[in-house]
Amino acid sequence: MKLEILTKHENRDIQNGIIAKIRDLINYKNLEPGDKLPAERVLSEKFGVSRSNVREAIQKLEFYGILNSKPQSGTFIANIGQIAMNGMIDDILSLEEQDFKSLVETRILLELKTVKLAALRRTEEDLERLKQAFNAYKTKMIAGDDCLEEDLLFHLAIASASKNSTMNTLMLLITPEIIVAYDQDRVCDGDVALAEVKKHEDIYMAIKDQNPQLAKEKMKLHFSKLYDYIYGKDRKIKIGKG
Repeated sequence: MKLEILTKHENRDIQNGIIAKIRDLINYKNLEPGDKLPAERVLSEKFGVSRSNVREAIQKLEFYGILNSKPQSGTFIANIGQIAMNGMIDDILSLEEQDFKSLVETRILLELKTVKLAALRRTEEDLERLKQAFNAYKTKMIAGDDCLEEDLLFHLAIASASKNSTMNTLMLLITPEIIVAYDQDRVCDGDVALAEVKKHEDIYMAIKDQNPQLAKEKMKLHFSKLYDYIYGKDRKIKIGKG
């Protein structure tokens, strides 16, 4: 786990270094919106990094709307002014890595909304996917095995059933971060395992019955233990009513 996190931090530093160099290149050459960047191979050689590192940095700038890649054509500067671009890149470089509590808070806020939408919009295909994810989670949980990935797959299936592409994308973005940061030693067995399985089953049944308010209440109950885990029993932050 420590090795994975270290590698992740190092990769982030490399990406930020490349992003800063791309910014400096754009400024030095006075490139404007619509202008084309040098090819990945050229940037790789110029910056002394691998092409995969350059590609990841470009994809990150694409995500924030600063660059625009076109298949078989190249990478172009998006339609934003130089001052705005520099400000956006400075903000990207100053972003601190998400801590576990922030990730969990974000996940909970998202899921209290997505579970209601899933109950309203789910299809039979969504229900089948949810059932398969639940069964995989149940099998591992009762056996006392680590089931973090199966648990998160169940929640991703809920996000997919919400039919809200933005919320679904946000869940997909934060899920790998949670997998890396989560305490892998947290394994339940016995009555605790059965209780956790029941909470998941209640969420599934509320979605199946298309009862959005009940689905939300069952999700809040499910997350109350997680809030205790990261904030302690005397936490001041509560799961909201919204």
